[in-house]
Amino acid sequence: MRGDSGPSSLLPPDWQAALRRRQVAVYGVAVALAVLTATTTPSAAGTVEAFLDPVLSVLLYVTFLEIPFVRLREAFTNGRYLGAALGLNFLAVPVVVWVLAQFLPSDPAVLVGALLVLLTPCIDYVITFTDLANGDAEQVTATTPLLMLVQLLLLPVYLWLFVGPDVAGVVDAGPFVDAFVTIIFVPLALAWLTEYWAERSTSGARWQAAMGWLPVPMLGVTLFVVVTSQLPRVRSAIGEFAAVVPVYVAFLVTMPVLARVVAHALDMDAGEGRALVFTSVTRNSLVVLPLALALPPEYALAPAVVVTQTLVELAGMVALTRVVPAYLVPERAPDGPTEQSD
Repeated sequence: MRGDSGPSSLLPPDWQAALRRRQVAVYGVAVALAVLTATTTPSAAGTVEAFLDPVLSVLLYVTFLEIPFVRLREAFTNGRYLGAALGLNFLAVPVVVWVLAQFLPSDPAVLVGALLVLLTPCIDYVITFTDLANGDAEQVTATTPLLMLVQLLLLPVYLWLFVGPDVAGVVDAGPFVDAFVTIIFVPLALAWLTEYWAERSTSGARWQAAMGWLPVPMLGVTLFVVVTSQLPRVRSAIGEFAAVVPVYVAFLVTMPVLARVVAHALDMDAGEGRALVFTSVTRNSLVVLPLALALPPEYALAPAVVVTQTLVELAGMVALTRVVPAYLVPERAPDGPTEQSD
């Protein structure tokens, strides 16, 4: 991904660069295969779903390996970015969601599912998408513990404000904690240990270099697992909540523009601005899905509503990895004005 992975990599540097340039094609093939598998063999969904957390953990591990930990420590001290990310996710997003919620069906299960996913910022593959768009993945990584903690505290408050105390009281925080440990903390700790090993051992450096080609294929595998495991759940109730799709698309369009405005107002560089865009638009669907599944029977549609957001978002993220660096937050020219990246 970033930089030269060196002669010890499993793939030559030019192959890795070609893989990165063709990442959208890789993701397209992964999604097409997933749709084919889900439609022809829907019974495979349960088996494939069991691989979701392990696949996400590997994806985050190979992504974290690309982040020098000295940069990660520096990122924790960037109060401007941290404040902007928190403000967008927990002040601006709830306002946007409240407006969009007026266009949702009146079914409480649909409303709760949409609110669960739209009010919670992503803590996992947002890092990978930010990196693929040449954004500051270190900043996103440094923000994840805060985003996790604040959404855990504020989600019941927002649900209470939007739909009343009854729903807020049945949401269990357990899946949030489990996801943070298995998907964020463990891969991050393993990446730190790998970096420590690589600095002191030739075999460690070889291992780290060999992992350099994996982020793009692993994101393709993640897309395959997510779509294959969740598409049957969506298809079974598609006629009842198709109205949420335009709301999700509107969110995907609105938040990048708001983040771009904030990044410009704060005079952020391109890397920070792109990171702010992705952290404001990407939602925590894979973590809140267990919360939706744990809701009472009268909210049986909520998981399908959450999964629908996942599918809409994944398509949007693949597009945004190109749109954000090329048009929305391009690199600045040396004399100040922005110019489009290739």
